Amino acid sequence: MKFLHISDIHLGCTRYQLNESPRDFFDAWIDVLQKYAIGENVDFVIMAGDFFHKRNVPPETMNYAFAGLSLLKDAGIPVVTIEGNHDQKHNDSDYSWLRSLANWNLLYLLEPKNVEGRMIYEPWNADDARGGFIDIKNARIFGSDWYGAAANWAIPMLTEAIKENGREGAFQILLLHTDVEGHQTHPIPALSIANLKELKSVTNYVALGHTHKAYEIDNWAFNPGSLEITSIDDYRETRGAFLVEVGENNEVIARHITDYRQRPFQRIPYDVSGRVDANQITEEVLHLVKTQARGHEDANQPQPIIEITLRGHLGFPNSLLELGKIRDEAQKMTNALHVRIKNHSAPVEYAVAADLEEDASREKLERRVIEDLIVRDNRFKLRAEEMAEAVIGAKRMVLSDEEPEKIADFISLKLFEETAGLPN
Repeated sequence: MKFLHISDIHLGCTRYQLNESPRDFFDAWIDVLQKYAIGENVDFVIMAGDFFHKRNVPPETMNYAFAGLSLLKDAGIPVVTIEGNHDQKHNDSDYSWLRSLANWNLLYLLEPKNVEGRMIYEPWNADDARGGFIDIKNARIFGSDWYGAAANWAIPMLTEAIKENGREGAFQILLLHTDVEGHQTHPIPALSIANLKELKSVTNYVALGHTHKAYEIDNWAFNPGSLEITSIDDYRETRGAFLVEVGENNEVIARHITDYRQRPFQRIPYDVSGRVDANQITEEVLHLVKTQARGHEDANQPQPIIEITLRGHLGFPNSLLELGKIRDEAQKMTNALHVRIKNHSAPVEYAVAADLEEDASREKLERRVIEDLIVRDNRFKLRAEEMAEAVIGAKRMVLSDEEPEKIADFISLKLFEETAGLPN
């Protein structure tokens, strides 16, 4: 038995307001399907959440979804999926767009039921296109919901529900969209390794999603990472898909795939500290571009996106920086699709996050700036790190379209932790 495990496809994502962006996400997905689903003649494809980038799906994005899923259907390859946090239905509707695709017989959307506080699995029912698990070949595949910060609470119920519905001798797969402790890139509380491993007694393979970088745990839990980059902060992370073969004794041989069409990204950092004028900065930045930037020479490959990040302490007004000239000249040198300049420099008199390394990620920089601001308040300066985590976590949940009630619960939990941790 052979299957393809992908996640976080984010169809419809637009980076930097570029018209080419939605096509990038489709191109990456369709190339993976053609090479590693159809080309490898897999028995099925599993998608572990965030198929779409937004709940409200534009018509062009739905066309992309229909094209890829139809390609697999015509090849006789079933697709099994769950909802990620970006795919969820609105509160006033029983339908997400994934539910519609399931009703159109383009995929199987697996969802457990919650009945009086208990998790209930029902087999897939073709008549109403609903169910919590499905059998394909020797695999029994279970779905799950997006649990967010409540993932640790949900695992015992998932474990018990799978145990009640297991199939003797089957290769049991659970699709689970969550961050995992030690591997997360989001500040929202992650599923602990200890709780995750509770599932080992009832599963042979946990198909993870949500975190955009690849990792695996004990040759049992696998996270492929996103297919494309939703944020340039992820450009150094390994991401892709898992092509999985299952032996006669249910042993797992998983190969991580990265060879498919992707938009090249590059970040070039530059420290403005100590520079005497704007002309010096322009000349030095363009020299970096000339010597370090990836050019676009192969017409069959996508043009790169290049981000130039200015950091450090500026000794003259920001308005004198020649940002337009730098961008235009860099564009000519590299033939990039897009050159973006992020000016994170600050006047010398403001030394916020001054000691961070030049290539610090946006998340690290954001966290440090917030901590520096918090320590100025005597009420919270002893708990700056924890308070910053609460602020950033709430922000990320808002940007992920998390429900207001869940955001409020997260903030309340953090406030309780901070209060409990204060000295008497």
